[in-house]
Amino acid sequence: MRFKDKVIVVTGGGQGIGRAIAQTFAGEGAKAVIADIDTEAGMENEEIIRARGQYARFMATDVADEESVKSLMETVAKDFGRLDVLVNNAGISYKGNILTDPVDRWDRVIGVNLRGAYLCAKYAAPQLIRCRGSIINIASTRALMSEADSEAYAASKGGLLAMTHALAVSLGPAVRVNAISPG
Repeated sequence: MRFKDKVIVVTGGGQGIGRAIAQTFAGEGAKAVIADIDTEAGMENEEIIRARGQYARFMATDVADEESVKSLMETVAKDFGRLDVLVNNAGISYKGNILTDPVDRWDRVIGVNLRGAYLCAKYAAPQLIRCRGSIINIASTRALMSEADSEAYAASKGGLLAMTHALAVSLGPAVRVNAISPG
């Protein structure tokens, strides 16, 4: 129970890596807040965690939307009075050809993967500083080893790595900021 009574926000916590992260933290005693745009997946993960006798709460959130993120962090502060860990996991990708794809696809990937992490860090920072918490950014090996037709995803994850070390300097030592690059 290493995280007993700690409050953890996991963006993109409804499925995949985020689902596993939320379940793991809850299994260690944390109050897991699942922030996801996918209501069905988020509620399903909440139910799975609660069925194990652990705490989870789903909050519908679009990390690319500033008001949505602001509302999430205000609700967490009001309802829990603290935030100990922010896991910036929400992310999207697509395979697309730079010669033919519309720019709005690029904008959406950067909006979710990079801007979303920035917004979450920005609005979580006051609680994280107060609680001496941490931010974990889920990047990707694609930041350093790209494959064809993945420019937006690679750029977003490379930017996330750069933002990680900038945030570590800006928020440290009160807040630890690290990145994990699966892949």
